[in-house]
Formats: sequence, C-alpha cells, structure tokens
Amino acid sequence: MTESDAVDWDAIVRDPRFVDLHQRKSRFLWGLMALSVGYYFLLPIGAAWFQPLFRQRVWGVVNVGLLFALSEFVVAWLIAWYYSRRAGRDFDRLAAQIAADHRK
Repeated sequence: MTESDAVDWDAIVRDPRFVDLHQRKSRFLWGLMALSVGYYFLLPIGAAWFQPLFRQRVWGVVNVGLLFALSEFVVAWLIAWYYSRRAGRDFDRLAAQIAADHRK
C-alpha cells in the first residue's frame, strides 16, 4: 500500500455514515442469521413432532423429511445469494465511498 492509498481508520469509525452503515448491516445480518437458524431447527422439530408428515412418501423412498433436509441446502444458497446481492448493491458501495473520503 502506498502513502496515497492509506486510510484514516479513526476518522472512518467516527463518521456518522459508517456508524449508520454498521448498524444497518448488523441488523440485516442478524435477521438473516435468525432466518437460517430458525429454518435449520425446523428439521429436528418436524422430525420429532410431525413424524407422520415427515414420513409421508413423495416418490419411491423419498419422503417429506428427506426433501425438507435437502431444502436446507437450497435455503442456505438463497440466503448467501441474497446477502451477496444486497452487500454489492448497498453496503460495499457505501463502504468504498466512505473509505475514499478518508484517504490520507
């Protein structure tokens, strides 16, 4: 990193735009985490309390429980895609602008 590329991190931490960005991103990530953890725990809850539903065969030996377990991979990928899209559109752009405004 050259001298012109150095960033004044102390000034960034005090910047109200950074504080707002950090709070918005934290709320967003906590929401995504709650969604993913909630969906994750639906599998053992369903397997324990809704056994007749989860045993219901859909096709051959494939049952609702197996499809639900596989859907967790799909949900994880969708959450990752959504985060990537939102970060690229909102968070990363604003972070780059803030960093550019505080170059030494």
